[in-house]
Amino acid sequence: MSDELVWMSAVELLGAYRSGELSPVEAVDAFAARIDEINPKINAFVTLTLERAREAAREAELAWREERARPLEGVPFAVKDNIFTAGVRTTFGSRLYRDHVPDTDAVVVERLKAAGGIMLGKTNLPEFGLIGITENLLFGKTRNPWDTGRTPGGSSGGSAAAVAAGLCPLALGNDGGGSIRIPASLCGIFGLKPHFGRVPWHPHLPGWDTLAHEGALTRTVEDTALFLEVAAGPDTRDRLCLAAPPQRYRHSLKDGVEGLRIAYSPDLGYAPAVDPEVAAAVREAAFSFRDMGCDVEEVELRISSPEADWVTLVLSETVAAFEDRLEEWKENAYPLYLPFLDLAGVFSNRDVCRVQFHRYGLWEELREAFSRYDLLITPTTAVPAFEIDEPGPGPMGPTVIDGKEVGPTGWVPFTLPFNFTGQPAASVPCGFTDAGLPIGMQIAGNLWDEDTVLRAAAAFEAAHPWRHLRPPLK
Repeated sequence: MSDELVWMSAVELLGAYRSGELSPVEAVDAFAARIDEINPKINAFVTLTLERAREAAREAELAWREERARPLEGVPFAVKDNIFTAGVRTTFGSRLYRDHVPDTDAVVVERLKAAGGIMLGKTNLPEFGLIGITENLLFGKTRNPWDTGRTPGGSSGGSAAAVAAGLCPLALGNDGGGSIRIPASLCGIFGLKPHFGRVPWHPHLPGWDTLAHEGALTRTVEDTALFLEVAAGPDTRDRLCLAAPPQRYRHSLKDGVEGLRIAYSPDLGYAPAVDPEVAAAVREAAFSFRDMGCDVEEVELRISSPEADWVTLVLSETVAAFEDRLEEWKENAYPLYLPFLDLAGVFSNRDVCRVQFHRYGLWEELREAFSRYDLLITPTTAVPAFEIDEPGPGPMGPTVIDGKEVGPTGWVPFTLPFNFTGQPAASVPCGFTDAGLPIGMQIAGNLWDEDTVLRAAAAFEAAHPWRHLRPPLK
């Protein structure tokens, strides 16, 4: 039973607890055994809280027996190591915070625990979540379960690898430029960046205040909908969060997508290149929505690339946040960061203000598209997972795609715009390369409209199931 138990969804676990077929104690023990076996191969978890988890499982078992179970009673989850956890080390993947132990939970952790969720531990990320791979000087590389010589993506790469490898059914992440969607794509699972402010973000280190979205990675769309029902909703500790209460997201998943208007863009008008296998798989997946009753059109967008603006804003805010410790950071920083830390010093106040002007223009360009379409589909990443298995820091990304030279973020051009605009966007598994590497399709929705994104993702999941596919962990 334990071999199959670890592949059960959160919703299935709850059903098994309800029927008495399974207990939370059995579930936590099975996941603990799986972590012990698999985590040394992929380095997804960097801190474990299994004794606390076993105690919580015993309490959850009693709650089910006494018919007072909460919405997530007994469901194990993992937490990205830049999300605050009371009494549990939270390092942000940095030597500067190697011994940092918060005295409070982040709102999202607080809500999952209050709903009966059981935290198994913390997952790896790149230092301060700044790049799209997952490795740092504190814990080393996290590896992709589909090929351990390749990256799982980032920055929520530890969370994605843990879910993909059957170490937990649900893992928390956050997304300031693609950090949920990128690893979801490279690890072959579902990842949703909810609308900005849908899930409160507090407390957190300075920076990223207008870009970061709290979310989750799961193997099924329904599990993410369940997560949102528990985690979404206003909280006065986050002045930027949305005031709207959470919806019954799972209720509408079976409503279907007939009549939806879907735009498909292979390049958003600026992506320099896309791997041919990725491009072909996403195109086929996008137009498969016609079989579900949708109107799908390929569109030519002329969106301005937000890459330079994203780099300007993120580096300026990050360096400002650590201004008093900048020299100490340089002595301890992930080596590939050093050129960027020097670059941040040349940005002026005008440069940062100009980003906000461009941000308004970006939404005007996208708003025009979303006045005609309900959803926009693109590739999630321009490439599948790439190799990292080499001495020292691995590459931040390929420099050549389909014979064309690209810049440092040229392999992730599709995710950035929706952090600037705040729109919800998800990565959905849509196929594999000939080498057996997952490919992700990005589905972006209109402002405040996670519901339609989730409906479309669920319809695609029903038509093209993926959860039965499991990584070989070679």
